[in-house]
Amino acid sequence: MVNSFLQLEFELRLAGFSGTLCAILVWEFLATKRPSALRFKRTLTHFLLMIINSLALRLVMPILAFELALHVEVRELGLLPHLPAPEFAKVLISLIVLDLAIYTQHVMFHKVPFLWRFHRVHHADTGFDVTTGFRFHPGEIIFSMIYKLALVLLLGPSALTILIFEILLSSASLFTHANAGMPRRVDSLLRLIIVTPDMHRIHHSRQADEALTNFGFNLSLWDRIFKTYRVDPSTSHAEMNIGTKNISVQQAASFGAMLALPLHKQ
Repeated sequence: MVNSFLQLEFELRLAGFSGTLCAILVWEFLATKRPSALRFKRTLTHFLLMIINSLALRLVMPILAFELALHVEVRELGLLPHLPAPEFAKVLISLIVLDLAIYTQHVMFHKVPFLWRFHRVHHADTGFDVTTGFRFHPGEIIFSMIYKLALVLLLGPSALTILIFEILLSSASLFTHANAGMPRRVDSLLRLIIVTPDMHRIHHSRQADEALTNFGFNLSLWDRIFKTYRVDPSTSHAEMNIGTKNISVQQAASFGAMLALPLHKQ
């Protein structure tokens, strides 16, 4: 049964991404949070970046996280295979540790100047909607994959765990960037466990003190534990300024400008 799922890795990831994207587009249409920023050039830039990122991974990286996990699992490499615990517990532990690792990576992309040059392509977006969830520079995607490969070697999670994690990560990126609202009480309850769009939107504020909060992708507890959690922006969500300083709306919507952005100092 598990092997059958693993053989459908690409199909399952594509289905998870496509299904989540469609569902959130409907949600954004029915419960728009902020004035829509769905301009053709901006949206096209996001889709082009996503396509380039997929190609870059295949052309530059000799192996990806899921493929490495298959090899690691057979050889029982890493820490987890030697942990005296049931398989379901190892999967759960792996997902939690990997989520913490992604939180840590996100903080590093903001704190390390060289890495920020690439990550600011994501933050340069002057809008905030589901397409922002796949707006990343190819350099960041490659660095992230190298980081994930190191985690796979260190931890030794099963290939099934990596498949689940990758699907959760891409779906969460789309969900947390949704330009959609929900009742405050529902948002507050969800935040006890996961990152919500209202929580993550604060992280995309132009204000430096707000942008350096709410780094989580899936689980919200890391921001609480490491004191990077912020409940609300200084203004309303509808009024808060999204983006980064010194990058215009036109530049942020330009595919060429965004590819070249890491070459320029802040």
